[in-house]
Amino acid sequence: MKQKAPKAKRTKAQKREAIWALCFIAPTIIGLIILNFYPAIDTLWQSFCKTGDFGKGNIFIGFENYAKVFVAEETWHSLWNTIKYALIEVPFGVVIALVLAVFLNKKLKGTSVFRTIFFLPMVCAPAAVAMVWKWLYNQQFGLLNNIFGTDIAWISDPKIAWISIGIIGVWSVIGYNMVLFISGLQEIPGDYYEAAEIDGATGIRQFFHITVPLLSPTTFFIVQTRIIGALTIFDLMFMVMDKTNLALENTQSIVYLFYTYAFTNGNKGYGATIVVFLVIFIMIVTFILQRVEKKLVYHP
Repeated sequence: MKQKAPKAKRTKAQKREAIWALCFIAPTIIGLIILNFYPAIDTLWQSFCKTGDFGKGNIFIGFENYAKVFVAEETWHSLWNTIKYALIEVPFGVVIALVLAVFLNKKLKGTSVFRTIFFLPMVCAPAAVAMVWKWLYNQQFGLLNNIFGTDIAWISDPKIAWISIGIIGVWSVIGYNMVLFISGLQEIPGDYYEAAEIDGATGIRQFFHITVPLLSPTTFFIVQTRIIGALTIFDLMFMVMDKTNLALENTQSIVYLFYTYAFTNGNKGYGATIVVFLVIFIMIVTFILQRVEKKLVYHP
């Protein structure tokens, strides 16, 4: 049998280089441990506990919190509210962004200006976005009711409030999705379109037979990340919907429910269980999406 060759010892220069490499990545590793890994483990532990009196100490109660969360009507109602929001934000945000990206990817005057305008919502503070849209939706003094001459309670009517929140979500993510689509469009070779023009294919046929298939990896990435983002929505609903709002029950997301129990009611154990419940649901959705990717995504 052949003997394994002894491993070559590192030189002083290589050891010094490795030490410097560890020094450079150490802040990132420490940040991940403190801000990501430890909170995740602590949240999982708290889900098995009951918060102690005056917030001091936790009492281990096993799966009692899970038994309550999985049978609570408000848990499934909040999850359904979150899914309804995702059903508005994700498809409309993706389709509108794709159409805008196709137009703004062409060599036309002023495209850079329009790209900046559409991307601005992504760099705006959520609080500012909420204030502007609350003013637009105001039933008495809002711009929308004044323009259309209506008297609609956009964010206080339980029947339409979740749609109004979804519209804000679509408006907020269009710019981000558009930039990703533009980067994907620029990776498509122009030879495909030149050959299609020679064959007499119209712009619409080129879009559905060339752009859409070759852009499917980018589309899938955007859809998957936006679904996860929509399922974890909180700041938008928290800032737009007041606690006294009659439509809060029909728009409250699952993360909003977690915030209510963990920080308003002080029941961090039950709140942590809601988070674990959401993580399990997101993992199931992600698993399904990964299976779907093999059938729908075209990899040239």
